[in-house]
Amino acid sequence: MSSIMDSVNQRTQLVGQNRLELLLFRLNSKQRFGINVFKVREVLQCPKLTSMPKLNSLIRGVAHIRGKTISIIDLSMATGGAPIKDVETGFIIISEYNRSVQGFLVGSVERIINTNWDSILPPPQGTGGASYLTAVTEIEDELIEILDVEKILNEISPLSTDVSEEVKNTLSTVGNEDKIIFIADDSSVARNQVKKALLPIGLEIEMAKNGKDALDRLKELAAETGNINDKIAVLVSDIEMPEMDGYTLTAEIRNDPTLVNLKVVLHTSLSGVFNQAMVEKVGADDFIAKFQPDELATSVQKWLDT
Repeated sequence: MSSIMDSVNQRTQLVGQNRLELLLFRLNSKQRFGINVFKVREVLQCPKLTSMPKLNSLIRGVAHIRGKTISIIDLSMATGGAPIKDVETGFIIISEYNRSVQGFLVGSVERIINTNWDSILPPPQGTGGASYLTAVTEIEDELIEILDVEKILNEISPLSTDVSEEVKNTLSTVGNEDKIIFIADDSSVARNQVKKALLPIGLEIEMAKNGKDALDRLKELAAETGNINDKIAVLVSDIEMPEMDGYTLTAEIRNDPTLVNLKVVLHTSLSGVFNQAMVEKVGADDFIAKFQPDELATSVQKWLDT
């Protein structure tokens, strides 16, 4: 199964074209789920798991893989389902999110499919705050669910959103008092994390759930003011978002005369596989791997001061 990842490094050309590849998997039922290939380091048959005291109840144990000890999260339990039935025949998806490596225990792994971000849609209305979906898509007349992994990980090990006093003392709204910091992220948990980290700056914050919504709103604001920089100080955008990803959002901004000078900070959990050349290609001003409040606030302040 590890061979399924052999060609991942050849797929970076998809980035910036509003395209992605999803690794499809199942938990305990026929329902199929997807995870972005760029988040995946390796897929392997579940090795022997070692139980350890005081582990979170969603962690089935730890595995020793290539010289590292990795926590193995039961992805079915983490989304409110029953434990994966047959651990011995299950698979582990080794992934990297938010500067950390973890393993997700799943029932089976299928294949990689190539698709477009514009076919990745927000979850249906009415799923509510308890839903673990961040997006859905349709493949071969079947609904594929994409999980809000950042929400899952935050429930297991919450991230601090507190900015240090040292950094707070460097934050200022001088010259930007009437401007807005704009946040685009499809994960409700991530949006709130970013918002809390940036509140100490003291500016109003507006948020959008994906790149398309963000672009539409930015165009509205530019039409109102005549100059987007009179209204928006900095855009902080995720990269992975349904309908329009952060790379494409940035490229659209750079190609629009009314938005071209907007400062764009890409803020993403794609820390381990991020391609710096793509950020330069689409014209982002900065890139920060999630999630370090001091680093994020410092970056935004830097662009406020320019």
